[in-house]
Amino acid sequence: MRLAILTTLLAACAGSAPAPDAPTGAAPGQDLASIMKDRGLNEADILAAAKTYTPSGKHDEYVIFASGGHGGNIITIGVPSMRILKYIAVFGAEPWQGYGLGGESDKILAEGNQGGKVINWGDVHHPNLSETNGDYDGKFIFVNDKANARVAVVDLADFNTKQIVKNPLVMSDHGGAFVTPNTEYVVESSQYAAPLANVYAPLSDYDAKYRGAAVFWKFDKEKGRIDQEASWAIELPPYGQDLADAGKLVSDGWVFINSWNTERGFGSGGTGQPPLEATATKNDTDYLHVINYKAAEKLIAEGKGEVINGMRVLPLALVASEHVLTFIPEPKSPHGCDVTPDGTGIVVGGKLDTHTTVFEFSKIKALIEKGEYTGVDAYGVSVLDFQGSIRGQQEIGLGPLHTVFDDKGFAYTSVFLDSTVVKWDYNHLNQPVESLSVQYNVGHILAAEGDTVSPDGHWVVAMNKMAQDRFLPVGPLLPQNFQLIDVSGPKMQLTYDLPIPLGEPHYSQMIKADKLHPIEIYTPIGTNPYTDSVDPGAVASGKERIERNGTHVDVYMSVIRSHFAPDYIDVNQGDTVTLHLTSLEQAYDQTHGFAIDMYNVNVSMEPGKYEEITFVADRAGVFPFYCTEFCSALHLEMMGYLLVKPTKG
Repeated sequence: MRLAILTTLLAACAGSAPAPDAPTGAAPGQDLASIMKDRGLNEADILAAAKTYTPSGKHDEYVIFASGGHGGNIITIGVPSMRILKYIAVFGAEPWQGYGLGGESDKILAEGNQGGKVINWGDVHHPNLSETNGDYDGKFIFVNDKANARVAVVDLADFNTKQIVKNPLVMSDHGGAFVTPNTEYVVESSQYAAPLANVYAPLSDYDAKYRGAAVFWKFDKEKGRIDQEASWAIELPPYGQDLADAGKLVSDGWVFINSWNTERGFGSGGTGQPPLEATATKNDTDYLHVINYKAAEKLIAEGKGEVINGMRVLPLALVASEHVLTFIPEPKSPHGCDVTPDGTGIVVGGKLDTHTTVFEFSKIKALIEKGEYTGVDAYGVSVLDFQGSIRGQQEIGLGPLHTVFDDKGFAYTSVFLDSTVVKWDYNHLNQPVESLSVQYNVGHILAAEGDTVSPDGHWVVAMNKMAQDRFLPVGPLLPQNFQLIDVSGPKMQLTYDLPIPLGEPHYSQMIKADKLHPIEIYTPIGTNPYTDSVDPGAVASGKERIERNGTHVDVYMSVIRSHFAPDYIDVNQGDTVTLHLTSLEQAYDQTHGFAIDMYNVNVSMEPGKYEEITFVADRAGVFPFYCTEFCSALHLEMMGYLLVKPTKG
């Protein structure tokens, strides 16, 4: 009976439910019972498949935006299907999107170059969606680059990177790119201490000259860009600042940042002293940074602070004396720092602890307002009493990291060493918990809208650092493993494994798909996606031409099925060539590409898009150019020639 119900359910999910008296299969080995037997599947497997199966043409309910780690990009994944939909290029070249390979996107990547170096990769850790009133609004997503202390803005109208800003103060970041509840600021905090603005100082001067910083990048929602002139920062002690989260509702106006290495260790340097990992875990506690950014904003408006490398900075002594920055002891080597949906609590997981700690915002605020401190740290920052600042602690397992929330008052914490996801009640601590084993060593975790003021519940994803025996072996470098968990019922159920063969993903967020409203085509024709307006270089049909001005050649070219116009270009060796490409297409999904053989030029030409490519024709010869997207029956015929006449002698 149960098998018959499962058969009917699975057939219904496929859109072809059998009649009640119909046989379960028409051919030997094709009925459900036979398939289950042949493949070694049980009823739980079939239920999991029914929950995640998404027929062709049916869209997902949710979209995950996951960090691409060393890929320097964002991974877009549908839920419940767990199908990868797109990689969004951010900090590195991406050929399919024509990103960083000769077009206008080169200028975006160049914004992130530092110190005279071309930075052509990034280590993306923490994508964060823009918010309105503490809820995702589906308009933008921001990401950080831990390796090079940068933040990027991605516009979800076309899923394209529009801006990269480089941090003028610090060399690496980790607590980024977290947004305040109305996306007033994108918060980026440092990871490894160094002298601000990257001036030299020996490690013997670590205590005196090494520092951290929290940068508050001002975001202009109308322009869709970070306003660097209106941005500012707070100087922090040389502790290793880690993850951050912004307060919401009752705690709006505050930011909370974890830290580690309050011991201020900096390694052995071959001297025989203990390595950094031993020094940085000596103390029983580190410091939760509590920042009243509204008070800091007021100090900035009053002209307080100083300018360091072009950015306004509130000095450590000032934010300490004004109690803009306050510390609370927290379990050592913490990683997660997550504000509850109602804004009343801050959940911290210490990697070397067995508890999650819930700090109570009302208690923290009351202690600060009363001036009740237990002392100061080495830099004069006031420290609150730990017990007086917490709601309590929850026994969770060995190595709790990150916490997300559902719509029923439950929290879900990733427990790294135990390889479990633990469900617990953050309002009623020390109640029974549920633990689900995952594979293996879960790091970050995400839930459906699980870090907003109104989580959805239903889905949680464990982002596991190791795959080991989950997938076919592909050599010693294995994929990460995203495991989809159904949390809608009384018990958590693991439903799907998704290998991520790209970098090392970290943080992710999951948004309702109906909050996203991407465009289908660029309109009007000739829209430059990097200026969001029709480009002066765009060309209409019949107006295509080649203009020569000395050694500079401008080519105004149209792109449409199944030809380029003009389709051959004569230039002299050494000429500077600018191609002004306009896609005249207005049909949905009718994308072309444009590549020039041997010249490292490749751009994507979505319907209505304008692209501009400038290069020096320094290699003589005949170079075909062609459409790189299979666009029509005459795709192969969509080509032309760049003829570069050699210079005499």
